[in-house]
Amino acid sequence: MPKIDNKVIQNRDQIIKDLGKFISKENILSHQDEIKPYETDGLTAYKQKPLIVILPETTKEVSKVLSYCNKNNIKVVPRGAGTGLSGGALPSADCVLLSLGKFNKILEIDFKNRCVVAQTGVTNLAITQAVQDNNFYYAPDPSSQIACSIGGNVAENSGGVHSLKYGTTTNNILGLKIVLMDGTITTIGGKVFDSPGYDLLGLITGSEGLLCIITEVTAKILQKPDTIKAALLGFPTIEDSGNCVGEIIAEGIIPAGMEIMDKALTHATEKFSKAGYPLDAEAMMIVELDGTDLEVTELLKKVAEIGKKNNCTTVKISNSEEERLKFWSGRKAAFPACAALAPDYFCMDGTIPRGKLAEVLREITRLSKEYNLPVANAFHAGDGNLHPLIMFDANDQQSLEKAEKFGADILKYCVKVGGVLTGEHGVGIEKRELMCEMFNQNDIQQQLDIKIALDPSSLLNPGKVYPILRKCAEQGRIHVHGAKEKFSDIPRF
Repeated sequence: MPKIDNKVIQNRDQIIKDLGKFISKENILSHQDEIKPYETDGLTAYKQKPLIVILPETTKEVSKVLSYCNKNNIKVVPRGAGTGLSGGALPSADCVLLSLGKFNKILEIDFKNRCVVAQTGVTNLAITQAVQDNNFYYAPDPSSQIACSIGGNVAENSGGVHSLKYGTTTNNILGLKIVLMDGTITTIGGKVFDSPGYDLLGLITGSEGLLCIITEVTAKILQKPDTIKAALLGFPTIEDSGNCVGEIIAEGIIPAGMEIMDKALTHATEKFSKAGYPLDAEAMMIVELDGTDLEVTELLKKVAEIGKKNNCTTVKISNSEEERLKFWSGRKAAFPACAALAPDYFCMDGTIPRGKLAEVLREITRLSKEYNLPVANAFHAGDGNLHPLIMFDANDQQSLEKAEKFGADILKYCVKVGGVLTGEHGVGIEKRELMCEMFNQNDIQQQLDIKIALDPSSLLNPGKVYPILRKCAEQGRIHVHGAKEKFSDIPRF
């Protein structure tokens, strides 16, 4: 993380007093017991208490907080629901942590324009729940959708099991209300499907809290398909399941969702959810089709044929909505189910070309033996997004360091085969030291120039995404200098 500003820490009481002029005292948390829940996010291997925690209730209050911090050179770390898995909301000891938990209202439901305007702290699932009685839903559905916030989804460009057909967050939002580091409030996009000028909406989506604070989101909602059914397929090898994925897409079939879990994860989730998974299979795949009844019926037949062609040993088709949801219940519960396998796990997030699935899994298996750490695998198979879960013990420093190196090697291999470092969890601190594996100096400098254009003092969510930032005399620009393998500057459990 960036160098700690001891002057800010020494002025803590004055900062609290100043912020109390425009933030209710009950919305300023400063006692050590109050701020402890904010010391980490879903990447729980690292922790650090912030200077203080602020819970604003309006966009104007956010603006005043940012303006004050900008003038006084105080770092600000935004936080949504805290479910992120890359350490993107990890605070520093000298930062104001700006929690958006009180931005929890749906402001407008517009069925005519098929959109919902929601405050940034509204949960992903709550948007669907607000419109489902009218037969609508919000398509992106991360496994944490019951808890993760729509603002956090935008910050990380979150996906989910239905991203193959319906896209990630960036394909499902129309507008944002944002606050820049100097306190400027502005709106990008709106209810229309396209806006003139630069694609600023695309720029902000996935920017991981480095460019602005998001306070409102205008999200697209879709009408539910007439028919939705899922097929459950078991395969004797991961290679067979990977080949099946490629052939399904090659046939022009675009499932609403297509997921693979390996045998280790299948067994863990079956014990947890009792979803009826094939326990003898080395790989289990869920393929969901939606559309008209005739379309879904025909496509499911084709999927079953392709599965059998690729040595599928089990084919089960959902006969009811309850059974379809049961199929998905295990996949949605895959991560918590791993609690039975080890005290802790790292959930990695690389993305690869679909045709490299079997090759990458073989490398993960080899690395598992090399590091002597178990791993279970889940894949958003259709779009090549991998989620290897590395089992370790966070209380064992050696185990934690091995897990970090194991995860880094997986991501390096993803890049080697033509993939990328992240599919939906973001870079945060978890992958920041690997950015130079994927981008050269000029690539990163262009990204930093955009960052500094909107946040000249680099106060907003510092220490995330880019390895080492240093301000140089040359035109006052921020540069990256080198990359480290170990997170020596990040506090651990």
